Amino acid sequence: MRGICLWCMMALLVLLASCKRGAEQVDICIYGGTSAGVIAAYTASMEGKKVLLIEPGTHLGGMTSGGLGYTDIGNKFVVTGLARDFYRRIGAHYGQFEQWVFEPSVAEKIFQEYIDRGHVEVLYSYRLHDVEKEGSRISQIVVENSDNPSPESYRRIGAKVFIDCSYEGDLMAKAGVSYAVGREDNSLYGETYNGVQLMNGHQFWDPIDPYVIPGDSTSGLIWGVSDHVLHPTGSGDKKIQAYNFRVCLTDNPENMIPITRPDNYDSTRYELVLRLHAVSPRKSVYDYFIWSRMPNSKTDINNGGGISTDMIGMNWDYPEADYDRRAEIWKAHEDYTKGLFYFLGHDERVPRFMRDEMLKWGYPKDEYVDNGHWTHQLYVREARRMAGELVMTEHHCVGREVVDDVIGWAAYTMDSHNCDRLVVDGVVKNEGNVEIGGFPPYPISYRALVPKRQEVTNLLVPVCLSASHIAYGSIRMEPVFMVLGQSAAVAASLSIDQGVDVQDVDVARIQEILKTDPLADGSTPEILVDNDDTTAVEVRGDWTLAHDTYRGYGLNFYVDNSKGDTLKTIRYTPEIQAPGSYKVYAFFPQLRESTTHTPVTVYTGADTVQVQVHKDDVKVVGQTGGEWVSVGEYTLPRGREAYVEISNLGTDNTVAADAVLFLPQEK
Repeated sequence: MRGICLWCMMALLVLLASCKRGAEQVDICIYGGTSAGVIAAYTASMEGKKVLLIEPGTHLGGMTSGGLGYTDIGNKFVVTGLARDFYRRIGAHYGQFEQWVFEPSVAEKIFQEYIDRGHVEVLYSYRLHDVEKEGSRISQIVVENSDNPSPESYRRIGAKVFIDCSYEGDLMAKAGVSYAVGREDNSLYGETYNGVQLMNGHQFWDPIDPYVIPGDSTSGLIWGVSDHVLHPTGSGDKKIQAYNFRVCLTDNPENMIPITRPDNYDSTRYELVLRLHAVSPRKSVYDYFIWSRMPNSKTDINNGGGISTDMIGMNWDYPEADYDRRAEIWKAHEDYTKGLFYFLGHDERVPRFMRDEMLKWGYPKDEYVDNGHWTHQLYVREARRMAGELVMTEHHCVGREVVDDVIGWAAYTMDSHNCDRLVVDGVVKNEGNVEIGGFPPYPISYRALVPKRQEVTNLLVPVCLSASHIAYGSIRMEPVFMVLGQSAAVAASLSIDQGVDVQDVDVARIQEILKTDPLADGSTPEILVDNDDTTAVEVRGDWTLAHDTYRGYGLNFYVDNSKGDTLKTIRYTPEIQAPGSYKVYAFFPQLRESTTHTPVTVYTGADTVQVQVHKDDVKVVGQTGGEWVSVGEYTLPRGREAYVEISNLGTDNTVAADAVLFLPQEK
């Protein structure tokens, strides 16, 4: 028996050694087919590297193709490189120049086009099982089949550099990288908006009784209300901001599948819906959501108000849970959300007019066709956050601290959805929502993408990057993830080319590559001149400085407010590095229907051309929060000779100007 056992052990060792020798070898391995993962994989491949993208599911794009079609931006100025190219390609699909609202299937189609164009190998339906290291370097990872996990399904992937683009940070964690989960105490980084926060956003404004039998605390709490005690403002804990699904429905009868009773339906989960309506009657079923229209009669539905699609307090285990527990949490969110729509359409306690409104909607036949017409992505707003070489904090968001190793910008408010729903002074309150804005775009540090040197030296983390809870709430937008994914891929390629740890990559070189080759294909970069570029914009006359903090380009735009007939002009002068033919577009944040015309002068360095921009006879090539308007194609010389000038003469209404784009036309 002893000899047989010894033989078995030796055979096992031989098998393991054989498996190790048989590891697939690539230059860069990217874990997670999120929007960041796709852009990182495409970039790395275009940099000439052998790339493998591993996606635990069967779809690409994460939340961007998973229902988040009403893009959270903060400011379009921060969306650069391939991320901006993505929204241009979305626009082209819809016959526009650029577009930020879109259907899920359109987004996934464009992500697939990046993969195809970059000849990227994608390993679908494989998830992380183990990470093997040699000193501070990851030597290889072991992945298993997501649907049928077993040792027989193991595959070993060796790489020179790894990039964790997952929402959960699993590769980072298994590699031994330090990370945080939950909310830091304000005292840790000297912040104001971290930790426990009882604010008014997405709150119950009216007194809602929390007990099964109203007024009787001995009857127990209704579903969705926790028994936790409210701790002092700013206190740290392990609570996670709520997850939900961004839901795509349609009201097109020809493309609609009715909303039916879902698995595990329980109407008692929606008691808060009835109690809220009883004390503060809703005027419409839409009052329970943020209901954004998408093209082709579809929606992007998000959480809105005190009770909505956020499943508050039900996701705290998720970041560090095993795959089975995560699947339970995921399914509970799906059942809850589908149940909410079914409840609003069928429960007789819901007013008839609301039920009728809800019954107009159903699941679109042409979306998520292989997943029961339901999104493939839970909105994991926040899971693990790396504690890396530098931690981005509230101080970076508001400009009290500014980094110089810039590899991307963020611009959204410091944002957190609610983390708990509890009893405060005898009534139901949501806790954790924060929405603090009013600050300009701010730079993100390269050091926030790399682990501490003593932990791992060949890993980059652009999604679960190093940030405090409240700073992460500002950074964590899909366009920014794409920007950071591209930056991480450039850094990974440089790490390989230079033979250095990721911590030692020359950040100036990353910046140069991102600036000179923003589309990773060697094409001539476009030139965007916005109002905040004081070296390239000359303002004359009494314009009013307005602020566009959500969907415009730059920080500010200028408005003439029709004050008198005095001449006012704004001149945009690009620095042309590559002379040639350029299509020119002007961005008007407030192009009004009644505007007679807006005079635009284009000086090519040799000729002066007058263009009259009019809402009715000029093709508008943009959407949402301003419009790109074509002002022609011109041959422009090298240097700073050419310019575009916008004036208020001849208009009979408000004229506003924000930015001018010079888009090179390839020969």
